[in-house]
Amino acid sequence: MLPPEKLLDMYYKMVLIRAFEDKVHELFAQGKIPGFVHLYAGEEAVAVGVISNLKKGDYITSTHRGHGHCIAMGVDIKGMMAELFGRKTGTCKGKGGSMHIADFEVGMLGANGIVGAGGPLAVGAALALKYKGTDNVVVCFAGDGAQNQGAILESLNLAAIWKLPVIFVVEDNQYAISLRSLTPSKLQPRTSTARSVAERAVGFGIPSVTVDGQDVLAVYEAAKAAVERARRGEGPSLLDCKTYRYYGHFEGDPMVYRSVEEIEEWRKRDPILLFKQRLIRDGIATEELLEDIRRRAVKEVEDAVEFAERSPYPEPSEAYTDVFTDPYY
Repeated sequence: MLPPEKLLDMYYKMVLIRAFEDKVHELFAQGKIPGFVHLYAGEEAVAVGVISNLKKGDYITSTHRGHGHCIAMGVDIKGMMAELFGRKTGTCKGKGGSMHIADFEVGMLGANGIVGAGGPLAVGAALALKYKGTDNVVVCFAGDGAQNQGAILESLNLAAIWKLPVIFVVEDNQYAISLRSLTPSKLQPRTSTARSVAERAVGFGIPSVTVDGQDVLAVYEAAKAAVERARRGEGPSLLDCKTYRYYGHFEGDPMVYRSVEEIEEWRKRDPILLFKQRLIRDGIATEELLEDIRRRAVKEVEDAVEFAERSPYPEPSEAYTDVFTDPYY
């Protein structure tokens, strides 16, 4: 059993992610946040369960749905909220927006608007760590749809043949985006003949396991084994986490492809609710303590919104600063 203080910290991070995403959902509907936004609510157990195994010097790569990864990794939420508002005080000075938040100081190598593009970044970072001879690791988060992207498949192959310290975490939230529609996991034969993502990883010689992505402690234990294996120099692993997003693929998505009944069934296994029940049952916390934690998280998010709204926009003269391009073009 993990120490009570660690369990409560994990719970705090989960409710902080939820509070942040619920508030962003509200603010986007009010027209206060520009650009595209993809929310992580419902998947909190994956980010927190995995990242709670990491230490200083470890890295993660993220996806277009990266707010949860950022918060679990310790990115300042005031800077995150300001980034969503396009303000100068944002994590990336208001130039990245929701899909491109990065904070190298805490090991967050960046969210990414390109499906599967985090794979090569993770492999590159892992190769650097191996070259340096450290025991640090890299976690590559990606959705189930990204498993059909060449970049991810090539990353799995390179990580395997070079025995790199990478943990590939597949967040299978039941729906993958395609050019024309959202494809549910139950229609997997349309996109792959493999019965699961975990099965496909075996073809690369990578140990893999399917995990209940709504159970933070199950995710934690599976990630712990994978992280320890990578730290010992034994190479990559893959976790196939079955989870569910509560909001649309993006804010504004009408979600006509799934039923109210389906959403309600998944909400019965809300990862925060399940963890809360476990903490109370095991005598780790009381209902009152957990409610205090929730209120603290909500207050932190409210403070972040106030910070963002008070922050200035970048100056026009800064349009070309901190922007990089290929010198050959």
